[in-house]
Amino acid sequence: MSSAKPSEPSLSYRDAGVDIDAGDRLVERIKPLAARTRRDGVLAGIGGFGALFEIGAKYREPVLVSGTDGVGTKLKLAFQLDQHDTIGIDLVAMSVNDILVQGAEPLFFLDYFACGKLDVDIAARVVGGIAKGCEQANCALIGGETAEMPGMYASGEYDLAGFAVGVVEKSRIIDGRSIAAGDSVIGLASSGPHSNGYSLIRKIIAERQSDLSAIVGDQPLGRALMAPTRIYVRSMLTLLQSVPVKGMAHITGGGLTENLPRILPGAAQAVLHSSSWSLPPLFAWLQQAGNIAWPEMYRTFNCGIGMALVVAADHVEAALASLRQSGEQAVVIGQVRDARPDEPRTVIA
Repeated sequence: MSSAKPSEPSLSYRDAGVDIDAGDRLVERIKPLAARTRRDGVLAGIGGFGALFEIGAKYREPVLVSGTDGVGTKLKLAFQLDQHDTIGIDLVAMSVNDILVQGAEPLFFLDYFACGKLDVDIAARVVGGIAKGCEQANCALIGGETAEMPGMYASGEYDLAGFAVGVVEKSRIIDGRSIAAGDSVIGLASSGPHSNGYSLIRKIIAERQSDLSAIVGDQPLGRALMAPTRIYVRSMLTLLQSVPVKGMAHITGGGLTENLPRILPGAAQAVLHSSSWSLPPLFAWLQQAGNIAWPEMYRTFNCGIGMALVVAADHVEAALASLRQSGEQAVVIGQVRDARPDEPRTVIA
């Protein structure tokens, strides 16, 4: 192999904008973070070409459930506010809450972090949040990818994607098929917009020239908007040990009106009563500042309900007791009734 010409400078990957040493430093920084999330089943994690996880013998007919998601344009606010410590919790929450609704226990999580130039300190803060989210979900952080791609991202910006895998006994998969008229819909409180609707939120802030330090409710607007997505894994898995849940819906993009129909059988309709829960101050501010019509509010934001579940009427009290014992704010927000094919699947009155 010939060497570089003496008259020309020798180029390196660092000259092209990729710092391999920085990537190595990040891996060393995040190894102890990942170690805190270790759980039974992990055979090999961070550092190898692939991570190994053993399902174990407690399942007779294990079914793997997988999900992937990002955090959308909430990242733009993280950049603006220089708040990188909790966005990783959002990343974990969006995937583990999704697989949870089918009754799955999250087992492990992998992340993808992409940037133009790697800032090890910022990346470590982000992964620290991912590790916290995994701890909240009792989910092992066993791998990921850090991609440094000069010219792809604006200075100081990055993108995230997350991947969760869980397991459920085949006989205990929750699919909504048994939902019937007379069942009750229980709502679990959200911690804010979670990770949805931020393109509209940012448009409102820009057009109204809103001050992110202004107090909304009892905290600055920026802090309220950056509240990490609530992870419902531990409370819901505890509930499933004692109460038969017929269906669960993670209230993400599409809000209440678009997500509940995803679990309802063909002839069923969910009738929700908006008076049954209090609209949090942040959503009231968004509705007023953006002059948003209520139908648009309910199909864009969670409006204070981050997870909804359907149980038979005679299981409501036991479900509420379990959820509240686990620290959830849970209330009955509606009922299921029969509907004609031409009627909307979700009605909010």
